[in-house]
Amino acid sequence: MFKLTKRAAKQIAQAAEQGGTEGMVLRFATRKKEDGAFDYLMGFDEVKDDDITFISEGIDLVMEPEYVPMLNETTMDYVETEDGENQFIFINPKDANYVPPVAENTDQGE
Repeated sequence: MFKLTKRAAKQIAQAAEQGGTEGMVLRFATRKKEDGAFDYLMGFDEVKDDDITFISEGIDLVMEPEYVPMLNETTMDYVETEDGENQFIFINPKDANYVPPVAENTDQGE
């Protein structure tokens, strides 16, 4: 299933607190581009009747059933990029742009 690293969960919790969205769930979706790569979408939201709900690293997550096949086996991390910026990344073997993590970055956010 879709999961968060500890780093990603910590950043999400901080964003929820700062944005006044505590108590809401984090919704994920994706869309496949023509080249097979995925665009990832996320935001705080309310749960809908047909949502798939789950918890990862203490964060309540939801997605519509149609996104489960594309997002299953995905890990979201929060990392520092080469240019010194911090951002969320999606590690998804189903994405055409997937590159396996190098050995030094495989701690999965712990």
